[in-house]
Amino acid sequence: MKTICRFIFWLTGWKVVGDMPEGIDKCVIIVAPHTSGWDSWIGRMAFKIQGLEGKFLVKDSFFWFPLGHIIKTLGGIPINRKHANIVPLAVQCFNHNKRFILLMTPEGTRAWVKEWKRGFHYIALQANVPVVFGFLDYRKKEVGFLPVSPFKVTCDFKKDLMEIYEIYKAANLTAKYPEKFNLSAMYNK
Repeated sequence: MKTICRFIFWLTGWKVVGDMPEGIDKCVIIVAPHTSGWDSWIGRMAFKIQGLEGKFLVKDSFFWFPLGHIIKTLGGIPINRKHANIVPLAVQCFNHNKRFILLMTPEGTRAWVKEWKRGFHYIALQANVPVVFGFLDYRKKEVGFLPVSPFKVTCDFKKDLMEIYEIYKAANLTAKYPEKFNLSAMYNK
């Protein structure tokens, strides 16, 4: 699979930059910007190229045959967002595994959002794991990790989010659909 992913990246001009910080067995990796369905596929291939295994949360409505089997094979964990609080579920996953990497898109959707979702922060805080900053840049055709990782969250979500926004803003990333990527919400308050 690694060879296939490398070939696809070579063919399409994408490259993986930055490495997962060493010595981290458990973390929440946030990936931004997230404005297209392609983001997930590019990110999963980059993970395969780097030999990393990560899990991600997916609406349980996607787990029908045969798609559900494919999603589980790729690391998907089904969740029912209407009947379950995902934070305790994710914290349980961290507590019951020696090695657990959870991939999340803090925007929570591919559409423009006023402010990033808080779930990644709550999960990292309650599981006592660092946050690692993943990214995609469609202008440069690069995907990988920002060098400022890992980040230890505090109990102050707004302060942490301002720092995270600054880190992503300094990276000068280009989303597939730039008009859907928002890093300014916290500055307007």
